[in-house]
Amino acid sequence: MSYKIISKKELCPNQYEIQIEAPYVVKNAKAGQFIIFRAEENGERVPLTIADVDKEKGILTLVFMAVGYSTKKLASLNVRDELVDIVGPLGQPTHIKKYGTVVCLAGGYGAAPCYLIAKAFKDAGNKVYMIMGAKTKDLIFWQDKMKNACTELFITTDDGSLGEKGFVTQVLEKLMNREKIDYAIAVGPMPMMKAVADLTRGKGIYTEASMNPIMVDGTGMCGACRITVGGVTKFACVDGPDFNAHEIDFDEVINRTKIYKDQERKRSENCNLFKLAK
Repeated sequence: MSYKIISKKELCPNQYEIQIEAPYVVKNAKAGQFIIFRAEENGERVPLTIADVDKEKGILTLVFMAVGYSTKKLASLNVRDELVDIVGPLGQPTHIKKYGTVVCLAGGYGAAPCYLIAKAFKDAGNKVYMIMGAKTKDLIFWQDKMKNACTELFITTDDGSLGEKGFVTQVLEKLMNREKIDYAIAVGPMPMMKAVADLTRGKGIYTEASMNPIMVDGTGMCGACRITVGGVTKFACVDGPDFNAHEIDFDEVINRTKIYKDQERKRSENCNLFKLAK
């Protein structure tokens, strides 16, 4: 099976969107699920949440930030190049149903998977607010797509260069004070998801977080993605990636994601040989 890249573009500095021929992957894909790819024969297995699918054409859309060896390798590939393999769809879909008023909080690259999630909630009859956050306006992408996927779109930037200055939690708090929120889902950096969970805890808002820690096989066999939820060990790849955010031991997960930082840094020193196409 070939996984040919048919489209590639840089959405914002160091962040890329690629479309890949993957009909068997997208056939049963749903919002919130992920894939695992290998960019080269001896490459590591890297999980990426599905950003969009075209089931009629069999096209898979992925959005990623080129920060480590494998994602920089992926960013160096061009149209007509092929990935070694893609496994998916993996994980449980986001728990889509009619809650009432839903808030999707997307931090940084988390905006990409939030597109399908917000769209699915809207199609299920919910009022859907989307809050996208990034450090600066240059890191905000897919604004038009997001507007179509939700009822109302809010944008925050750390430096105030676009939308409201500050963090996604600020807008969430304003919405909570303005009206009844029934469900919230956070997708993005661990500290951001932890902050959302802390804000909604005890407020009667069922809150989920999309966990994407270290994964290896993606089938629950290796145990690399184990996390503690409500005092019970779960595997993000098969039990998740979405979990009750109020029950996640975020401190444990944050510490686990630091385990291979030194190895990744050393590996990344070889990344200069990749020419990242614009």
